[in-house]
Amino acid sequence: MARTTEPDIVGRSKRLWLLPGGRCLVQIIPSLRSFTYQRDEMVERTGPLRLDFYEKAAARLVAAGVPCAFRERVSADHYLADYCPAPPFEVIVKNRATGSTTRKYPGLFEDGAPLPRPVVKFDYRVDPEDQPIGEDYLRALGLPVEEMRERSLAVNDVLRSWLHPVEVWDFCLIFGQTEDGELTVISEISQDCMRLRHEDGSPLDKDLFRKGVGGDEIVNQWSRILDVIS
Repeated sequence: MARTTEPDIVGRSKRLWLLPGGRCLVQIIPSLRSFTYQRDEMVERTGPLRLDFYEKAAARLVAAGVPCAFRERVSADHYLADYCPAPPFEVIVKNRATGSTTRKYPGLFEDGAPLPRPVVKFDYRVDPEDQPIGEDYLRALGLPVEEMRERSLAVNDVLRSWLHPVEVWDFCLIFGQTEDGELTVISEISQDCMRLRHEDGSPLDKDLFRKGVGGDEIVNQWSRILDVIS
């Protein structure tokens, strides 16, 4: 299908074909983008590495009782998933003060400082840069804000336990809702949407791209995380 049919939905990092029975075929586009650092590039070989990670992460979440849209990998960069429309916001969990926390709120925390407890925030997904959104706006739309918060913290617990001794600094999630209203994680979970630090303190995520590292080295470092997870 991906070779003969135009996708139904095309985003910055995915192509998606709608299938019967509420499923979809998803292709990962090997693109990396950072508004803050004004970089937007195609980095070949990152797509399969992202799916390597996501396939394992989804299995861990489902085993822990966290519903996830991912169903089955069908090629190096394609997978099958349940289809739920994506809302225009994402949920971000931070275990350390980094990225937008220190950039938008200077002086509150030292960059990289551990937070006394995980912080959950909501961002409105809009070009050119996502913006923080007050939770009451989401409540006004009838969305289950507290359930999303609790589910995000559950994902955080699963990822931190699974990836140890690699440290999870932060990550983002997008939740969809099934026809019966159940929340399910519909976003990719990979090096592209997390901050991960090796035991030696080196980044294993998109921070490499943000800092101007070349494609070959990004591929090498992203591959390292696969050596320490099962």
